[in-house]
Amino acid sequence: MEFSAAGRLEVRITAADVGKRVSVRSLTEHEAPGERFTDTVGVLTFWDNGVLLITRKSGESVRIAESALVAGKTVPAAPARRRGPAAAYEELARVAARAWRPVESERLGAWELRAASGFTRRANSVLPLGAPGVPLDEALDAVRRWYGERGLPAYVQAATGAEGTQELLCAELEQRGWVREVTAELWAGPLAPVADRGDPAGVVLSREAGEGWLARYQRKGVSEVALRVLHSGPSVWFATVSGETGEAPPAAIGRCVVDGRWAGFAAVEVDPALRRQGLGTAVMAALARRALDEGASAAWLQVEADNAGARALYAGMGFAAHHAYHHYRAPDDHRHRPVTDSS
Repeated sequence: MEFSAAGRLEVRITAADVGKRVSVRSLTEHEAPGERFTDTVGVLTFWDNGVLLITRKSGESVRIAESALVAGKTVPAAPARRRGPAAAYEELARVAARAWRPVESERLGAWELRAASGFTRRANSVLPLGAPGVPLDEALDAVRRWYGERGLPAYVQAATGAEGTQELLCAELEQRGWVREVTAELWAGPLAPVADRGDPAGVVLSREAGEGWLARYQRKGVSEVALRVLHSGPSVWFATVSGETGEAPPAAIGRCVVDGRWAGFAAVEVDPALRRQGLGTAVMAALARRALDEGASAAWLQVEADNAGARALYAGMGFAAHHAYHHYRAPDDHRHRPVTDSS
């Protein structure tokens, strides 16, 4: 916190600092014994009519009354991660988008409108990597029309928590009534330790998701559109571990997309009766070895915030959270055909 020459706490931020990373101390709204103050660090995304809105790395928005401020200052951008590959948000966002392509897309300035008949939010949402080229309200109206013409709810995927992420856009969407439905995180880490973690014996790799692989895949009734999304990407590999009888569904599956220095893992699924036996680790190890052979050196994956088991597994492999991303649904768009999963 900032102190004056006389040793008093000072508020050294103003509404002109919207968009900057700040650290503030405020009076606790419901004071508890020994908890008079609350400290908040994040991006200052709004300051008007006596209210501040600060967006934390997780995407959580904290409202603070200006009258409750005790101290405040701008702070440098979050320090670079000390482990794993260094990468800016935009690089990883583009890599992740190339690994899960829609069947239809259209540009709106630097925004990409993506659709795939409702198969996953990632393939049926706007990816806003820059300005749309028109005022925000006009852009959002165009987004709603585009998705409405396809019978789909309008979603915008926006990120928080890393250099170059979109805290301001998140705040603007929330002020306009857009509803955040899902939060997940993109984790990154070095690839070689993943390859060394498990025994890939018994893991079969293929360029196509066969019947057995699809039988284990958690999204049942996969359509032709879904198959196009699953097979999209620069260099796509599918991994399968057969069950004891050799019949479908297999014991475990996984998917990996190799794109330059990056290997992206997805759809790592294990028969619930066979979990905690290292099958998921073996699948990832086999895919990682193939990615290393193709020249990759870094890895990424996406995991939902409430999936404690997966998070523990990936942390043990050397992955760490890089940024959070959120899917915002336009107000009243629940009447359209829903997407088929939560990610």
